[in-house]
Amino acid sequence: MSAKHVKTLILGAGAAGLLCATYAGPDTLVIDHAKAPGEKIRISGGGRCNFTNMGCAAENFLSENPHFAKSALSRYTQWDFLDLVGRHQIPWHEKTLGQLFCDRSAKDIIQMLLAEMQPAELWLRTSVGEVAHDGIAFRVSLIRDGKPITVTAENLVVATGGKSIPKMGASSLGYQIAEQFGHRLTETRPALVPLTFNEPAKTEFAALSGTAVNTRISCNGTAFEEAMLFTHRGLSGPAILQISSYWREGDRLSVHLLPDQDLFAHLRARRTTAGGKAIGTCLAELLPQKLARHLTTEWGLGGNLADMSDTALQTLAKALAQWDLTPTSSEGYRTAEVTLGGVATDQVSSKTLESALIPGLYLIGEVMDVTGWLGGYNFQWAWSSGVAAGRAITAKQ
Repeated sequence: MSAKHVKTLILGAGAAGLLCATYAGPDTLVIDHAKAPGEKIRISGGGRCNFTNMGCAAENFLSENPHFAKSALSRYTQWDFLDLVGRHQIPWHEKTLGQLFCDRSAKDIIQMLLAEMQPAELWLRTSVGEVAHDGIAFRVSLIRDGKPITVTAENLVVATGGKSIPKMGASSLGYQIAEQFGHRLTETRPALVPLTFNEPAKTEFAALSGTAVNTRISCNGTAFEEAMLFTHRGLSGPAILQISSYWREGDRLSVHLLPDQDLFAHLRARRTTAGGKAIGTCLAELLPQKLARHLTTEWGLGGNLADMSDTALQTLAKALAQWDLTPTSSEGYRTAEVTLGGVATDQVSSKTLESALIPGLYLIGEVMDVTGWLGGYNFQWAWSSGVAAGRAITAKQ
């Protein structure tokens, strides 16, 4: 069996691992099981990569310790990454809510990271076997191109990501390594994921598949105001993906349809100008026709607007503002954009991302119990945590 020694071994050639390699200094090796680096970067944002968010701050992240992300995020900000993008002359644009995307392709970000990480070495199609520490160095058994090789390293960076999208090779390897070295894990769950209904509800909502509507969705004290999309399985769209991180099986979603409108005032005004119209017809002026038809049937809304009193209009407006839906499950890691939870923050330095239990062990990116909102936040955590670890490694040399 062949052997190799490096100063720093980084497990994972994703967003966090690649940028960490840029800062970790010479004699760094990055390995990944995939045939190409940055695969999740490549597919993100519809192939355009929502690489950060203008408004990124610690309050946009979920964690057992809501303060943990502050240090890394403040020392390598969205503006720092944007400066890097600018230096590589990658054209970008801002969409809604501060989300930044590449104009051309997510591959521009991958090529930028590969250029920046030089002279670090990159091994692809390389799988990890046993990981050990003898008190002096880490010893990692690898299979590269079908051949065994042992790599020893003074620093080991776990940048293996979470469990989301297993068809791309996602696994719980990072969690297993952390646990092996004594780290505690918080509960892991699929996050930023579509929610699903049971069979009776699927049948009830089948006709609405493909229908999108602007909403404010609330659950467990948190609300997001974005679009909701009905699918053949249940609910998706930005608002649903966002709230899924706060939702648990059995929880009710409170859906406020058309939150930017005074629905009672609108209905009352239409009663004056178009009292002869059917209630369902009036709702179709506000909502997608399929949804208006569904609600008219579901709520038994017969007759014309002129037949409705102010009290009846207020009741209808309230129903539109507090439509309760109860998904039964989520689509799981198969379609989840990220994993909620991970390595507990209380045994990891918030400044350096180094383990408090094993010197030289660093845990960065999605493997940590730091989960961002939809909209570029998780990429920014990858950049910030990767840079924090890389700088700390260089500072020790």
